[in-house]
Amino acid sequence: MSETATSSGKTPVDFWFDPLCPWAWMTSRWVLEVEKLRDIEVRWHVMSLAVLNEDKLDELPADYRELLTTKAWPAVRVVTAAWQKHGEDVVGPLYTALGTRIHNNGEGPTLEAIAGALADAGLPAELIDYAGQEDFEFEAELRASHKEGIEKVGQEVGTPVIALPGPDGEQIAFFGPVVTPAPKGEQAARLWDGTVAVASVPGFYEIKRTRTKGPDFSNL
Repeated sequence: MSETATSSGKTPVDFWFDPLCPWAWMTSRWVLEVEKLRDIEVRWHVMSLAVLNEDKLDELPADYRELLTTKAWPAVRVVTAAWQKHGEDVVGPLYTALGTRIHNNGEGPTLEAIAGALADAGLPAELIDYAGQEDFEFEAELRASHKEGIEKVGQEVGTPVIALPGPDGEQIAFFGPVVTPAPKGEQAARLWDGTVAVASVPGFYEIKRTRTKGPDFSNL
């Protein structure tokens, strides 16, 4: 995924997400806003918070550990199965359907929400069968997609991961940005330009500030 242009001639922006993550959802809506204003084309890929944290579950707070072991797998399995059986073009629409139900509508990552999202995206209802498939048919593909994304930024971050060609053609990648609410219009475009500029600087490491406000879905 190191090409500098898609078939449409636009700059490819690869976006790795876990449907469970509200922050990735906010960032994804921002990137879609940017897609209207800048010459980019977003390509969607799955990653998994459960996979990311599977070797350190004992170090996590009990409630987060419970979330990862019981609720993190169904949606990402269904997205992976949809991708494998129906092609990469279905991933973005299914993610939008899932995120709208899970986050905007407050349904959470339930089987009912996932089934509803499949219907919303026009995908076969039987894909829900993969949600509880512990011996997951497409485990290798899920883990390979996760590995491709996370290895671009390191194991100590999470979702989302964004990657795109830099000014010299070499791919640049970064975690986030974590932002709430998702910017609209020219503000979204300015944030994109600034984020890409910062990420393009050789040796740039981190920019961060502490906030206590949770995700704001009111303008989505």
